[in-house]
Amino acid sequence: MRRPRLVATDLDGTLLHSDGTVTPRTREVLRELDALGVPVVFTTGRPIRWMEGLWEAVGGHGLAICSNGAIVYDVERRAIDTAHTLPADSMLEIARLLRRHLPGTSFALEKTTGFGVEPEFVRRHDATIHDLPIDTLEGLVDGSVVKLLAQHEGIAPETYWRRVEELVGHLAQVTWSSTFAMVEMSPTGVTKASALAELATRLEVEAADVIAFGDMPNDLPLLEWAGTSYAMANAHPLVLELADHLAPSHDEDGVAQVLAAVFGLSGEPARSQ
Repeated sequence: MRRPRLVATDLDGTLLHSDGTVTPRTREVLRELDALGVPVVFTTGRPIRWMEGLWEAVGGHGLAICSNGAIVYDVERRAIDTAHTLPADSMLEIARLLRRHLPGTSFALEKTTGFGVEPEFVRRHDATIHDLPIDTLEGLVDGSVVKLLAQHEGIAPETYWRRVEELVGHLAQVTWSSTFAMVEMSPTGVTKASALAELATRLEVEAADVIAFGDMPNDLPLLEWAGTSYAMANAHPLVLELADHLAPSHDEDGVAQVLAAVFGLSGEPARSQ
């Protein structure tokens, strides 16, 4: 393997431990890569609002890919660099089809301006937000939506994921990264891979010089595009099947272990005196 010129890594289930933290070992590897001038790009399904505590891990600068590729974020400026939004008519048609064929589906919307949910949508991660806009999807739709979430509490996850893709895959880019029955939809053609390809072009880096890490189906386009791809040992079977290589699990600092070996890094945090 020739030494990569860019690192792309998912967060949850990949770079982060199960408790959502970046360990000292991983932070040291990221710091050493920064010193070498090798960009590290977070490629996550997370919205921007879930990222504030993690920017320090990439040195407080550079670009990050959020919302499965719909947003490229300038970390230093704390501002959106680019955003791809979903057409309102597509979202309304998606809602019509899913309500008809999968009754009980509820929706939430990730926007460049925040988050909104339907009353029935179960908020597993944002339950403590008290000023959240709550309305029907029709009342929440506008031109700032970067990701549409569809959720069902009565259908098995894999069954729901597959059925949603069959019904509305022609209207949006459908993927999933959850362990429950929730599907994520972005504008057609927008993935972590498409966003990273655009970013790599700006940095004059070819796909062959990118090393990427992931664990869930929303990472598949990214891993397929990158010249070198690693699935985490804890990854979804589809990811394990596609990736070129296997990294130790996220709770073993698998990304840090691989990067330290590939780049010849110490990966040992400095000890306080």
